[in-house]
Amino acid sequence: MTYGQLFILSFGFLAQSWNSKLKIKNSKLLLTITLLLLSFPPLSCTLGPGNFQSSHSTDIGNRIIRRIAVMQPESMSDGAKTKIPYSPPPVPDDKSGRKEPAAILSDLVYSTVAALPNWQIVSDREVREVLSMVPQGADSARARKLGEMVYADAVISGRVRRYQERVGEEWGAKRPASVAFVLELWDVKRGDLIWSGQFDESQRPLSENIFALGEFTQRGGKWLTAEELTLEGVKKAVNQLHQILYRK
Repeated sequence: MTYGQLFILSFGFLAQSWNSKLKIKNSKLLLTITLLLLSFPPLSCTLGPGNFQSSHSTDIGNRIIRRIAVMQPESMSDGAKTKIPYSPPPVPDDKSGRKEPAAILSDLVYSTVAALPNWQIVSDREVREVLSMVPQGADSARARKLGEMVYADAVISGRVRRYQERVGEEWGAKRPASVAFVLELWDVKRGDLIWSGQFDESQRPLSENIFALGEFTQRGGKWLTAEELTLEGVKKAVNQLHQILYRK
């Protein structure tokens, strides 16, 4: 019997004990099953509910947003990097190809935005060509300047708050991946922030979050890497933004 099946069985006995006269007997059996579950290693995992929050301006539906650019991150100093809880994936042979978390986030946002209809995305090549001419500073100023240079209606910027890699394998992690980031959409013409989404998730075993059984099943009970977990959050954020902009 699998770990998940034992959980389902325990809940079945709980429901039975609630409606049966044999409450004491079934409650003892439920306690036995629960103790048995605790003796198993937590091999099943899931994303918990409530890991994404967002807000937007009240007039976002009236804004004309058709052409969008994804702003690539500035190169971070060593001091700035140390402020982000970060543990990289193990790459023992080739460390030169390892991307910074901010670059991973930017790439995932670009590919996710590009896969959806209705809006036009500025190519990453075009963004790279002009980004060196955008002065360093606050995201709001950089986004507006970049947007003006590539003739975008809006610009998406992103910040990584936490990026900790999974320790272990997909079927048995000693430490789960943990990711937190913020995405923001800036109106180029007005220069204001019109949408913001925050994703914050540390993957947990199913035993700690039985109510997320649906997501656990869709994912096959695997422990995700930090990049896979980031992609989950990016898809949630971008899909919601798309629905808000084009729900008419």
